Amino acid sequence: MRNVRWKRRPGISRAWFGRMASGVALAVLIPLGVTAVGDGPPASAAFDPAAFDFWVDSAMGPIKSRILRAADGNTNRVVYVLDGQRAPETLNGWEIETNVPAVLASWNINVVMPVGGMSSFYADWNAPSSFFGVPPGSGSSVSGSGALNAFAAGPGKSYRYQWESFLTGNLREALRDRLGFSSIRNGVFGLSMGGSAALTLAAYYPQQFSFAGSYSGYLNISAPGMREAIRIAMLDAGGYNVDSMAPPWGPQWLRMDPFVFAPNLVRNGTRLWVAAASGLPTATDGPSFDTLNGMGLEALALANTRSFELRMATLGGSNAVYDYPAFGIHNWTNWQAEAYRMIPDLSANIG
Repeated sequence: MRNVRWKRRPGISRAWFGRMASGVALAVLIPLGVTAVGDGPPASAAFDPAAFDFWVDSAMGPIKSRILRAADGNTNRVVYVLDGQRAPETLNGWEIETNVPAVLASWNINVVMPVGGMSSFYADWNAPSSFFGVPPGSGSSVSGSGALNAFAAGPGKSYRYQWESFLTGNLREALRDRLGFSSIRNGVFGLSMGGSAALTLAAYYPQQFSFAGSYSGYLNISAPGMREAIRIAMLDAGGYNVDSMAPPWGPQWLRMDPFVFAPNLVRNGTRLWVAAASGLPTATDGPSFDTLNGMGLEALALANTRSFELRMATLGGSNAVYDYPAFGIHNWTNWQAEAYRMIPDLSANIG
């Protein structure tokens, strides 16, 4: 583990340092609340004309992914790129906010970007999201975040989320049969919710995934307070009910916890890239509520990730790279930079 020394960043005042430290302390010391889990402010729309829509039927209905082909035209090098908790139904956040998909394609990697799944954790849920038995469509249908959507119809509410089955079944087979993509030794990585899910997929589908990356993931979800933190975050991100995803502390919940299933990852020998930043803002993260919130979110992700690293070490796991940048908060600037660092290792361990 590297030692991190504090250095004052250019253009950030001493007063801002004080507010920054307070934000990190709030995330760690107060009861877990609205700053506990998530992935920052909503993204602004973008579109890569080189990518194309790829629709696949599933138990959830037709699901769109965006595909970006490898620059050299190969079909044996494939990576699934997972979004964060506020995943919209229009485009994957990695396409909206970064040029990472294009960089991956330039490395001769085929990029698969599933679209949608807000607050899903890319899991197979126990039931459609609902509260107090109220049927979907009884409340606001406005898209986006907020508890007003708790009784709305829509993805994961009008039907049961079955994302794990989709990614490892319907989508995998359609990519193989319709595009000729390899269905083995794929890569998968994601941020926050998607980072946790990437490790879950690698743990239970080792033939499909030979590489998994988690950025700012919540890798110890059974730790004290984490379920309630996720509850509040899912209510805020689309109005979803964590109890519909998995009953508390039962086999289904524990199956989703990277800390619990870490032995699978060691036994599989899956190459892992696991990262979380310090929660300290960079020079480009100006004083704002979003920055303060992002600091708290990343501090919690860092605590989860350090715990997961210790768990892997006690199991004798030597198949992971851990990266802890000295500066970075829970935002796309951090995740894009992390992806750049990871890509060579991903490239060497797929296909």
